[in-house]
Amino acid sequence: MSVASWSIILIKGIVLQLSKRRSTRFLDFFWNATSLDAVAHEIATHGARDPFSHLASHAMHAQAHHARYGAAKLEEAGSAGDFVTRTIKKVLDEETTRLENGLTVLATVGATAPFVGLFGTVWGVYHALVAIGMSGAGTLDKVAGPVGEALIMTGVGLAVAIPAVVAYNWLTRANRVILSRLDAFAYEIHTFVAMGQPLAAASTPAQPVALKAARA
Repeated sequence: MSVASWSIILIKGIVLQLSKRRSTRFLDFFWNATSLDAVAHEIATHGARDPFSHLASHAMHAQAHHARYGAAKLEEAGSAGDFVTRTIKKVLDEETTRLENGLTVLATVGATAPFVGLFGTVWGVYHALVAIGMSGAGTLDKVAGPVGEALIMTGVGLAVAIPAVVAYNWLTRANRVILSRLDAFAYEIHTFVAMGQPLAAASTPAQPVALKAARA
């Protein structure tokens, strides 16, 4: 349990920090770009290595695909805006699944490790008492040692559970912040790509009504 939880904590932590740096660099470039063609060239050159560039890449590709081929298949039915909306929703779902990967293990370890330690304690105390009964020595110095060793199992269980719970809460909070920013960016990119409005027209804060309805 400890090895699994610490492996997930380290991997998720490193990936999260890399994703933050890459997202910051991409967003800085995106909002200072002169056109979507420049953004597409940047993504083609460096790849979509963060959630925001991944979303922008798919949204632009969906719009270009629909403009070129139209509704050739059932999944492309509707207007270009509808097709871009569905594409963005799929990307948001993919990013949510990717960010939440491994959190179930941390939650399970945090919830069960103390009970596993408690079971080990009960098992150890039982065998300690059996050994004491067979030896016939019930003095404190004979009881304290075996019982103390059994209680260590509870400490081990807590030592495994506490980091898992702390990491779970930290990663859940970090993922919620990323998804909130990604959802806001999805509205911006949808407005710009599907409706052809300039970025300045989308500068006023607004709620992503269409995307929220699609995700519901």
